[in-house]
Amino acid sequence: MRFRHRAAAGFATLLLPLAGLVGLAGPAQAATTATATYTKASDWGTGFEGRWTVKNTGTTAISSWTVEWDFPSGTSVTSAWDADVTSAGLHWTAKNKSWNGSLAPGASVSFGFNGAGSGSPANCRLNGGGCDGTSVPGDSAPSAPGTPTASSVTDTSVKLAWSAATDDKGVKNYDVLRDGAKVATVTTTSYTDTGLTAGTDYSYTVRARDTADQTGPAGGALAVRTTGGTTPPTTGDKVRLGYFTEWGIYGRNYNVKNLVTSGSAAKITHINYAFGNVTNGQCAIGDSYADYDKAFTADQSVSGVADTWDQPLRGNFNQLRQLKAKYPHIKVLWSFGGWTWSGGFAQAAANPAAFAQSCYNLVEDPRWADVFDGIDIDWEYPNACGLSCDTSGAAAYKNLMQALRAKFGANYLVTAATTADGTSGGKIDAADYAGAASYVNWYNVMTYDFFGTFDADGPTAPHSPLTTYSGIPQAGFTTADAIAKFKAKGVPASKLLIGIGFYGRGWTGVTQDAPGGTATGPAPGTYEQGIEDYKVLKTSCPATGTIAGTAYAKCGSNWWSYDTPATIAGKMAWARNQGLGGAFFWEFSGDTAGGELVSAINSGMS
Repeated sequence: MRFRHRAAAGFATLLLPLAGLVGLAGPAQAATTATATYTKASDWGTGFEGRWTVKNTGTTAISSWTVEWDFPSGTSVTSAWDADVTSAGLHWTAKNKSWNGSLAPGASVSFGFNGAGSGSPANCRLNGGGCDGTSVPGDSAPSAPGTPTASSVTDTSVKLAWSAATDDKGVKNYDVLRDGAKVATVTTTSYTDTGLTAGTDYSYTVRARDTADQTGPAGGALAVRTTGGTTPPTTGDKVRLGYFTEWGIYGRNYNVKNLVTSGSAAKITHINYAFGNVTNGQCAIGDSYADYDKAFTADQSVSGVADTWDQPLRGNFNQLRQLKAKYPHIKVLWSFGGWTWSGGFAQAAANPAAFAQSCYNLVEDPRWADVFDGIDIDWEYPNACGLSCDTSGAAAYKNLMQALRAKFGANYLVTAATTADGTSGGKIDAADYAGAASYVNWYNVMTYDFFGTFDADGPTAPHSPLTTYSGIPQAGFTTADAIAKFKAKGVPASKLLIGIGFYGRGWTGVTQDAPGGTATGPAPGTYEQGIEDYKVLKTSCPATGTIAGTAYAKCGSNWWSYDTPATIAGKMAWARNQGLGGAFFWEFSGDTAGGELVSAINSGMS
């Protein structure tokens, strides 16, 4: 969020009428019946607050206004309010908001901004005329240059050339834009862009600037793919899906770019972005700052270009957009609910059509509609208990999925995360998963978290057993039992995905190496007691044995269970033999920097 800076009172106020200054770009008509004046409202040394006031001095109403000015080098606008402010080099343009463009005769309106530097505005124009109400001779902006062509494409560079733009005063230079961000300003009609990534797609456009510093429109876009790089492996029809959590960008410092640097992006087919909220019977934003507002620096960004304060979309959504541009095979789904927000599904289930419409409106918001390829529903749990208990009835789940499919249509992915409770009369039996299956592309069966320190004194047990074993604390709490129950109800195997947790669950106060020991409570964890990422456990408590297809380890008095590349290989082989549709995991940040667990899933599903 950008905040206005209000400095203490006592600064001198600078009033600039800015009359008769050199003309700049603007609408064709001269603003002969309005004025614009500038005030420096406050100054705190390293920055200042500026304010413009537009006044209608004529006898007829004004329907809109545009104020333009130049700042000297080193002075810029850092945030603004009550106007949309953009820049092209040192030239700044402010346009009215939808609600403050109309001015009756004698009326005035103000907008403000925070600035950096010490300079003052020059060369002011209001609606194409002088800011003192005088007319200024017209000067048209340059035309669009020709669409660039590419030559000498290498792993890390490309040479661009384009036909010249035209202008009545003469063209001064050209801006070269890569993926919408300016990377160079040149005086010739060619440019060689370097420092690129091998095997990566880029888009280039060029725009011209004339001798009056007016910037013209960009020409046509050229798509270029650098040579080399790693071609994503052929994945066949098996899904390889990972959850990306919106909150991972905070304490975990795990950004979308990490999917690239770890090599994981080339080895997955789908991403579930978690989570959107479910409230008031509707789909809703989970964390607006993380989702679409946070500005990423160049080193954090998939594109390598820093976000700007005034770009239309930032945050994780923009990073996912950039990821899809580099890896066109990846599909992204927006996952709603989760453990914390599943309580909202009861109200949603009361009016499935209205819920589906709200989800569609949010997923297809024009600001990010190109980011998402579908929707995922993580209801924990329909007609059963999770963080709260649901009593919507067995048919509610099917009705909800049917409404979502009807609204989103056949070309969107509609999926769901489901319980893996294979006990008799358990959570799988509580809802009509079989009836809902005809409306979903697949189910993410959460075959983990069967056992953990919610039973603080044990017995110790693998939290993600593939099969049963002698001494298992609860019969039916295994991957095999869950998959068998779904199949028995008529859910096709191809619509079932096996789940892998990229973390371990552990107890402390344990004296017994083998599973089944007693404990005194949860083992210490980085973010939560009793839970730790694989990337930590791999070295802090290496696996010493396996039980039911899952690794375990005892280190001092702590006992952990988790999956390793070796146990994942076994689970993937089992899933292929069962004819399952693929695998998914929770979640990316638990993996090593080199993405070894993702690699194990990818290899195992090949």
